Amino acid sequence: MKIFLCIDDTDNIDSKGTGEIAQDLASLIESIGWGTCSSITRHQLLVHPDVPYTSHNSSMCFTADINSEYLDETIEAAIKILETESAEGSDPGLCVFIPDRLSQHQQQQLIAFGLRAKQEVLTKQEAYDLAEALSLHLSEHGGTGQGVIGALAGVGLRLTGNDGRFKGQHKLHSDKKVVTVAEILGETAIDLVRTPAGFILHEEELITLGEKLKSVFLNHQSVLLVESVAVEGEMQWVPCAGRALKQY
Repeated sequence: MKIFLCIDDTDNIDSKGTGEIAQDLASLIESIGWGTCSSITRHQLLVHPDVPYTSHNSSMCFTADINSEYLDETIEAAIKILETESAEGSDPGLCVFIPDRLSQHQQQQLIAFGLRAKQEVLTKQEAYDLAEALSLHLSEHGGTGQGVIGALAGVGLRLTGNDGRFKGQHKLHSDKKVVTVAEILGETAIDLVRTPAGFILHEEELITLGEKLKSVFLNHQSVLLVESVAVEGEMQWVPCAGRALKQY
């Protein structure tokens, strides 16, 4: 059974991040033997004065392939971790979604909610109404519980296959500063190297690495975005970073 699991609003500036809590849960699921988990994606939601959030207003989502008999235990474990690890002053929410139980139309409703959460101020009631209509697990675990909005939005955005940045960074086997696309694809979980405009690089192309190697979620793949820049008078491919990635 494939499930989507998303948490939101568990942290503050000084506490363990939401991504770390999501990783703790994914690691627990695998270590106990309930199933296997995907990489975690961060989904940026609307930053607005009317939207309360504790750090960056982004939710964390991953998918897991689990034995159906462990579904309730997985949800209970997620709740326990949220109630134990969430920071004081946070408003944590949890959403668990089983795609096989929804029609295409219902999945589109979930996606639409996620896309709206990037542009509009939404309410807890809207989140609960949709979750009830779709029979999803949606629960709050402290504070005002506003995190249910982001948790529900996060599963919708992950479902698109075209939103989010993967948690953490990729590591290569060597410390070389210039590597081929083939080396990146062979040594990391990255599936594709392309420009933001969609140009796909061939495996023999050279990439000049920066401080971090981070990927985004596009077309249901882990994608390294690169751009061509002048380095010592020569045009070279370098990974996109900073502001260029924040739109994903």
